[in-house]
Amino acid sequence: MVALSAALLVPGCTAQDGDAATQAEAKTATVTIESGTNRHVFKVDVARTPEEQKRGLMFRTGIPADGGMLFAPYPPEGGAPRAASFWMKDTPTSLDIIFIRADGTIATIAENTIPFSEDQVRSGEPVAAVLEINGGRAAELGISPGDKVRW
Repeated sequence: MVALSAALLVPGCTAQDGDAATQAEAKTATVTIESGTNRHVFKVDVARTPEEQKRGLMFRTGIPADGGMLFAPYPPEGGAPRAASFWMKDTPTSLDIIFIRADGTIATIAENTIPFSEDQVRSGEPVAAVLEINGGRAAELGISPGDKVRW
């Protein structure tokens, strides 16, 4: 849950600006998803602070096929995992929002979210991190709930 992606409602993931300097400041991480015998590697921006998570992937276009954004830790203030709620306000690119449990397994995937929608996209259970990738990539790669995520 967001600048390159959806906006986080609780606690907020809405990018306030799409300026290149702000986007360049984001730190990156390599995220690996183990799906059966397949491994999928993504090079993503990391939103760690409340401000970064509020901005997320909003206003961004041209997300690389193996790019995206990782919201970790979630919640950004630390503490126990909690239910997440994202929205796509000001996000022009459809995303797959992958909700990750504290044990590193995928809880749920909200596939092909609707650009600019203000509808809430909920995790359905407490999560410790959220990964946003291009809409349709999870299905294309065979990524599903229960798969293991590492970064």
